[in-house]
Amino acid sequence: MSGAYILAIDQGTTSSRAIVFDGAFRSVAVGQQEFAQHFPHSGWVEHEPEDLWTSTLAVCREALAGIEGGASAIAGVGITNQRETTLVWSRKTGEAVCRAIVWQDRRTAETCAALKREGHEELFTRKTGLLLDPYFSGTKLAWILDNVEGARERAESGELLFGTVDSWLIWKLTGGRAHVTDATNASRTLLYNIDENCWDEELCGLLGVPMSMLPEVKDSADTFGTVDPEHFGAELKILGVAGDQQAATVGQACFRPGMIKSTYGTGCFALLNTGETRVASRNRLLSTIAYRLDGQTTYALEGSIFVAGSAVQWLRDGLGIIEAAAESQKLAEASDPANRLYLVPAFVGLGAPYWDPDARGAIFGLTRASGPADFCRAALESVGYQTLDLIEAMRADAADMDTDDIVLRVDGGMTASDWTMQFLSDLLAAPVDRPQVLETTALGAAWLAGYKAGVWPGMEEFSGSWHLDRRFEPQMEEGERTKLHAGWQDAVRRTRSA
Repeated sequence: MSGAYILAIDQGTTSSRAIVFDGAFRSVAVGQQEFAQHFPHSGWVEHEPEDLWTSTLAVCREALAGIEGGASAIAGVGITNQRETTLVWSRKTGEAVCRAIVWQDRRTAETCAALKREGHEELFTRKTGLLLDPYFSGTKLAWILDNVEGARERAESGELLFGTVDSWLIWKLTGGRAHVTDATNASRTLLYNIDENCWDEELCGLLGVPMSMLPEVKDSADTFGTVDPEHFGAELKILGVAGDQQAATVGQACFRPGMIKSTYGTGCFALLNTGETRVASRNRLLSTIAYRLDGQTTYALEGSIFVAGSAVQWLRDGLGIIEAAAESQKLAEASDPANRLYLVPAFVGLGAPYWDPDARGAIFGLTRASGPADFCRAALESVGYQTLDLIEAMRADAADMDTDDIVLRVDGGMTASDWTMQFLSDLLAAPVDRPQVLETTALGAAWLAGYKAGVWPGMEEFSGSWHLDRRFEPQMEEGERTKLHAGWQDAVRRTRSA
């Protein structure tokens, strides 16, 4: 059975996971480990680079120990990662110059505002498909160069390297022999021209980023390097890489233009496949690269929500209302609908379609009758409301596509909540499909590697392996839906004007 399995590394915002998939696309061994989050100032979010590396190493070893033959049975490695999180390290020693700045971090809000005032946003959007927002890597990298002692001088002399988490892990796995990324991760940096598929000298100049720091950009299914055998006991080829949301798009087999997937993890991210056509958003969505295979780029419209599952974590860790995330559904079901609360979870600003980095979270509708059950209901409902904002913007942007009769394919930890998925379907007035395999992010990375290795099939056959677990059909009356959405829109307006 040598080469029968694919190892998928899923390095996320709050934990690292490794999953071994067999040739039938089934998960057969898993390792998972959480790591610390650091919040040194309001709006700042950081990770220790070594935590990302050591947790990844540990979960891979755990997963490989669960299959016969261990690493020798692996045909290839796929990597998917939290996107936009920014690292800088020494080309010589591999030592990071500071903590990783996480995608949620908002410290560069004023930098983005200054670039907007200077009239640069149209240029960045035209070339990268992105907006000037602290979410993306480019201004985080500029901040490191300007604020870490000696970093700019070292970078300009060619000593320092930049990468998103995929690049950092590949560098470590290959013993520093490969400084690479894929097109999907590159497209999230504010430095990559998604039409020409190359790093953009003009944008790098505006942000003061030496191009010598940047990794080589490859297709999403490509040869990224060989894992040093000291890590797992065998040389393994890294053959697939994609940012987590693009990997989930692949794992959900959303290969046809017009297909939409939405992933519910720490945040929520909806992607609409637009095929070979890059659609310019008129509603402050992002144009991004969905994947690049065999040199052919497929584009997507993306809506990014910064807080989804992390709102439930806040109930648990911040307020102490629940002890485990699963309790939120039971409490939400017990809530009295008459005690309607609206939670606008702008803990780190608002993402699409608002892009307001200065907004902060707020709760509306509090009375003396409000209690833990109402807070739980409001947290879960906020995910549905935010998704509705995204889907309405997508429908408007893709008016020439068949998005009226949409079916949303969902994945991520929050989709295990039937209550939340039913509310989502009710709000969207559209079916919501939950697949049998919820680990679609890891599966997407695995498919990219297996496809490149030649041991997994192409798109059409892989699409045929997608199986429905449950379809949620809308049950809410239109009048109730309209009333609830109006209340949400009012809450957002009040939050942004506060």
